[in-house]
This record gives sequence, C-alpha cells and structure tokens, in this order.
Amino acid sequence: QVQLAESGGGLVQPGGSLRLSCAASGSFFSIADMGWYRQAPGKQRELVAAITFGGSTDYADSVKGRFTISRDNAENTVYLQMNSLKPEDTAVYYCNDRRPGSGGRVLDAWGQGTLVIVSS
Repeated sequence: QVQLAESGGGLVQPGGSLRLSCAASGSFFSIADMGWYRQAPGKQRELVAAITFGGSTDYADSVKGRFTISRDNAENTVYLQMNSLKPEDTAVYYCNDRRPGSGGRVLDAWGQGTLVIVSS
C-alpha cells in the first residue's frame, strides 16, 4: 500500500505563493498518475491539478495560469507550486496516487491533507 505525505501548507497573504510537496513511499512511483485535490469547508473535494506518469498535465479552470504541478520520479515526489493565491484557494489540499494493480484493478492512495489558508 502506497503511503503519501503532504507538506508545505500554511497561512499566506493574498497574492502570495506556496509550494506543496507530496512524497510517496515504495516503488513504481513513475507509473502512477498523480493529482492534487482540495476541499474547502462545506464543499466537495475537487481536482486542482493532475500529472500523468508520462508528464501530461491538467488543471482546474480556477487555477490555470497560477498553479503548476510537477513531479520528480527520482525523489518519488509531486509538487504543486501555487502563485497569486486568493482567499478562495483556502482549503485542505490532498495528494492522490493512482496506479494500476494486479488483475486490472486501479489502486488509489490518499495523503492526510495539508491546510492552506489565504488571508490578510
């Protein structure tokens, strides 16, 4: 079972930047599709950014041009660089690891989340 550990959250003023990190345990990180999700109070969890094992990326419209997802397969780590942060970006951010399992199954792993607060 893959274990994920997020870090990098905190309190930042509007317009500021943060970089989130998510370190994955175990092997075969390079075959995993990785994603960052967030959940604000009273709202459903939503996909913020994703990066495939091949390096293709996708972003929610609300963060395009401000957030960048990247990965370092040598370090088993995925990053989310967040710039020009807005109060509406306030949420718990979760890392997701999705990879193929045996018998055609898809294996999903989630981190514990890291809190981002954007406020003056």
